[in-house]
Amino acid sequence: MTTPLLLAQGLGKTYALKQGRTVTAVADVDLALTPGAALGLVGESGCGKSTLARLLLRLTPATAGRISFAGTDITRIPERALRPLRRRMQIIHQNPSAALDPRLTAGAAVAEPLIIQNLARGAALRARVAALLAEVGLTAEFLNRFPHELSGGQKQRVCIARALATEPELLVLDEPTSALDVSVQAQILEFLETLRATRGLAWVFISHNLAVVRLLCEEVAVMYLGRIVEQGPANTVLGAPLHPYTRALLASVPRLGQIAAAAPGEPPNPAVPPSGCAFHPRCPLAEPRCRTDAPALRIAATGHAVACHLVPGTKRAAL
Repeated sequence: MTTPLLLAQGLGKTYALKQGRTVTAVADVDLALTPGAALGLVGESGCGKSTLARLLLRLTPATAGRISFAGTDITRIPERALRPLRRRMQIIHQNPSAALDPRLTAGAAVAEPLIIQNLARGAALRARVAALLAEVGLTAEFLNRFPHELSGGQKQRVCIARALATEPELLVLDEPTSALDVSVQAQILEFLETLRATRGLAWVFISHNLAVVRLLCEEVAVMYLGRIVEQGPANTVLGAPLHPYTRALLASVPRLGQIAAAAPGEPPNPAVPPSGCAFHPRCPLAEPRCRTDAPALRIAATGHAVACHLVPGTKRAAL
């Protein structure tokens, strides 16, 4: 069995509110990602996808569970001990305009992680930066351009080059094309898939676009109110979903000649979550036990995991 590159067990994040109240953004998440694997993370806005991404990279400290990267428990190790591992895990943010420092040129932005990690200096640094920009399709003339002189697609290519600078093994992509024009999105996605294949990258790909996730990821995890409610091979989960929420997400995707049906109701307030199954107030199939008992993530007859009382489970899901 291949040792996971990234392993999360019982991962959770709770924030303190005023008057002693709390809100749970992520709860009891188990994930395992082997080298070179691609995991898609989908769900409505506010379900906890971006928080989970930051937890996996230790950009946000977890309040529960543990995270292991390349066999090292990174959950609570000091930043100084974590720093050598950071070069092996990188993130590409949703909004490239916000991700780039407006005071730095494209060349300086790509050079920054190489300098911080002491990977190159002088002529070697300049050559490495030029090679990285060329790899993402930007010529040498972009080296001295500032972010305001770049298009949205060019900015995201600079962000990708910066993320690749330290030769990472893991990329977390948080809606990497949602801030771009539709005409540019396909170019960036095709380019990212080529990079993953040539570099052997593993990635966690966060997106609202289920078709893109199905195309680019072997496995998919569906999040609702901070929890994984369905997880398994992308073709199985998105081709024959078992959880009513996953079905609602797929029904909301516009199709030629069909009217998309939005998921019923509104997502609940995470500060006041429903009892039992969190989806029961919006679920057309909810039974009385759904209102009182929270379903565990279990392996269904199809072989993938689902958290729903209406799906017969054979055994509790485990890593």
